[in-house]
Amino acid sequence: MHKAHVLTGSEPVPKYLLVPGDPGRVPLIGEGWDDYTDVSFNREFRYARGSVDGVAIGACSTGIGAPSTEIALMDLAAAGGDTFIRVGTCGAVQPEIAIGTVVIQEGAVRLVGSPDAYCEPSYPAIADRDVTLALIEACEQLGIVYTVGLTASVDSFFAGEDNPIPVPLDLPAKVPFAEKMRGYGVATFEMEAAALFVLGRLIKRRCASICAVGSNRVTGERRDVPEAVADVARAATRAVEILAGWDALLAAGERRYLSPSLLLRSRT
Repeated sequence: MHKAHVLTGSEPVPKYLLVPGDPGRVPLIGEGWDDYTDVSFNREFRYARGSVDGVAIGACSTGIGAPSTEIALMDLAAAGGDTFIRVGTCGAVQPEIAIGTVVIQEGAVRLVGSPDAYCEPSYPAIADRDVTLALIEACEQLGIVYTVGLTASVDSFFAGEDNPIPVPLDLPAKVPFAEKMRGYGVATFEMEAAALFVLGRLIKRRCASICAVGSNRVTGERRDVPEAVADVARAATRAVEILAGWDALLAAGERRYLSPSLLLRSRT
């Protein structure tokens, strides 16, 4: 029998799940729900459930990095979770992305090791199309300033993201990694999206990511962005409401995939 690290209790795990890294963000996400219940807090995995507009919804922290994200995703998927939205923070790699901007990450450069245990490094890390579209629509409806782009998911917070190293360390000179990623057109750095995208697709679960920018590697600016973090949580919750409606449209029709014509038909 599978021994889970995420303790989900006796109630069914909701289809739609928001997955922040920080356990402290779980109750903050729940502030936007119609009801919220803390279920468990084991290791870095804080799990809660509730509802919004009649739709069951859950939230579970993943901790920092790909290995713990793998555990959270697999535990929740095994318990019935279908749709996962990462709700996090990131560092901008492009100079024009201002602090406080919300970034919807449509794909990731794979610089994390956990997915390599499942498939070759050439396997792409791509967010689910429908969930990404729901996040875009949610930001539009809520008037949230956002952009859409690629992220680079890394296994190292300090050297791997070109963050200042807090202890003396004498390393050979190298080109800052952010410069390389900037040249590739990558928008952000973070540590979880690639694992979520790759593993979610392999196990046939829908995964997407939305993050608030708290630093910019080009300008050197860095600050807390509680308003942007709140916007990310609001957008993810609204995206679940939107997705629930779209999923109902697909279930009622003969189509397997969402399309603009299907959405336009639903408004007539």
